[in-house]
Amino acid sequence: MLLKRVLLALACLFIIVPCFSQKIVYSEPEKDDSRRMDFEIIGKISGNILIYKKVRSNAYIAVYNNNMEQMAKVEQDYLPDDRLINVDFFPYPDFSYVVYQYQKKNVVYCDAVKIDGNGKKMSDIVVLDTSHIGASASNKIYSAVTSDDKSKIMLFKINSRNKSRFIISTLLFDKNLGSARRSRFVIPMDEHDDNLDEFYVDNDGDFVFSKFNRNNNETINSSVLLWKKADSDSLITIEVPQKDVLLDEIHIKVDNANKRYVVSSFYYKQKRGNIEGLYFYVWDKQTQSPVLQNTAVLGDELRKEAKGDANAKMAFNDYFIRHIIIKKDSGFLVNTESFYTSSRFGNWNRWNYLYGSPYNSYDYYSVYSPYYSTSWWRSRYDNTQNVRYHADNITILSFDKGGNLQWSDVIHKEQYDDEGDDRISFQLANTGTQLHYIFNMDEKRTLLLNDFMLSRDGNISHNPTLRNLDKGYEFLPKYGKQISTHQIVMPCFFRNYICFAKIEFN
Repeated sequence: MLLKRVLLALACLFIIVPCFSQKIVYSEPEKDDSRRMDFEIIGKISGNILIYKKVRSNAYIAVYNNNMEQMAKVEQDYLPDDRLINVDFFPYPDFSYVVYQYQKKNVVYCDAVKIDGNGKKMSDIVVLDTSHIGASASNKIYSAVTSDDKSKIMLFKINSRNKSRFIISTLLFDKNLGSARRSRFVIPMDEHDDNLDEFYVDNDGDFVFSKFNRNNNETINSSVLLWKKADSDSLITIEVPQKDVLLDEIHIKVDNANKRYVVSSFYYKQKRGNIEGLYFYVWDKQTQSPVLQNTAVLGDELRKEAKGDANAKMAFNDYFIRHIIIKKDSGFLVNTESFYTSSRFGNWNRWNYLYGSPYNSYDYYSVYSPYYSTSWWRSRYDNTQNVRYHADNITILSFDKGGNLQWSDVIHKEQYDDEGDDRISFQLANTGTQLHYIFNMDEKRTLLLNDFMLSRDGNISHNPTLRNLDKGYEFLPKYGKQISTHQIVMPCFFRNYICFAKIEFN
């Protein structure tokens, strides 16, 4: 009888364990897939996983099946070999748009084409816009953003030749790349330290971004939201009040369900002071009025848990906001992470060269930002000063719709790398019922991928070590991309090559 019970228990264990395990499968690296290769994980289209690769002047799309076996390698011969400036991908369930820029003489073209789930061109090339530039201007002209539901695509450019008077041109397209509206407006840049940042288009086609003035490249003195309705050619200025506080870095989260914009930032009480807490400002589109302005102080108990080796008062001085997630009750979850560098020349910090907008430039057109680039991650090859990169604890903060702190938790980690920041930090995967925080941890001189899971009630659990963590693969979590509800694709270093791993949350 006892033997039967033991066998029954073992049988149940073998049935249950696979249901909660995570599975990893790897692609085979090709001889041209070196660590210097440019790539972009496009997504899952018609059941296939598409990854864009550019090796020297050759651009192609690798097509993988669900087991990460390469089925095709399709050359994208419509992309110019030597004049290509930038490529963006906007994937849908059964196709993807490729939006790319290239230069001929003194004209920059922005074109688009549709590709299918086999990486093949399925439409004619569409010229979205052109721009004439001067000989000394940057040729990175256009930026493209899409709405959460992918029903709208916004293409925009900023003419900053006159540093006191920026001209923004926008083109709004629908899902079929039908041109819905072209607009042009002037933004006075009254102060030398005025900046533009955080550009979004919402599901209604409204365009929103921030303008702010930073004090000597430090704290923000004043800020506004600039809002353009889809059917309007003018901007509405929304003041972001910050009485008695100094803001650190403006973050905008579009709340499409409630037709609101959520603004958040760490804040200080004084210049070069310690971070005191989080600032929130929520503006309602329907009433065109604020529905929330609040500050949440980060208390002593949380500081002690989040600080690592820092002084408790300075606990959040190295922290940055990574994600803002809108909850069903109109509250929000904020993911923050400790990030800093160290070297023999001194530690990197907020007061040195951290801030400064990519849009505060004297080029004729100035729209470069790492948020819109497909290859900015390769900056690790510029590390010539023996800099060590650190990414430590993740602090998760849950707020109600009034901006009041409900609960907080800390995922403890210590990460560093002397080659660059590719292998540190984390990737977030949202499966609908849980949030997965995925990152590398050094265990016995080997980097192992860890998975911490946050449930809806705020409980954090450390999942067992992921299955099939083959030796020799070093994951780059921050460059992964979620391709379905329970799947994420993540690049890996394998010897001197780049390959890709598909992680499945069962």
